[in-house]
Amino acid sequence: MQGPPAAETRMVFSVFPSHTNHYHTLFGGTAMAWMDQAAFICGTRWCRRKVVTVHSSEISFREPVPEGSIAEVIARVSGTGRTSMTIPVEMYVEPMDRDERVLACRGEFVLVAVGPDGRPTEVPALPR
Repeated sequence: MQGPPAAETRMVFSVFPSHTNHYHTLFGGTAMAWMDQAAFICGTRWCRRKVVTVHSSEISFREPVPEGSIAEVIARVSGTGRTSMTIPVEMYVEPMDRDERVLACRGEFVLVAVGPDGRPTEVPALPR
């Protein structure tokens, strides 16, 4: 059995009260942490090395993510450099009781692979 493509990672979360603010919507910082985590796992799966986040672009919050909903975070390697990977990340929100899906936020992360010496190390190139 072959696993999912290494260039993509999907994570699904239930939005519990402990994840929300006083408006009962997902904290922005929690959304960013989930997105960074998905980018980290995606980058790790791509190169199978230790990776660190070196940059995140503007995070665009488009829709609130209400308490009690499902949040799916999708990260995909879109480009590689010698030691870096560019990974756009999108978060979709779904109500638990309806078959709907809306893009809630998106951002882009750059991760660098590091070797045992703590220095940047090469990553596999993304096929063109």
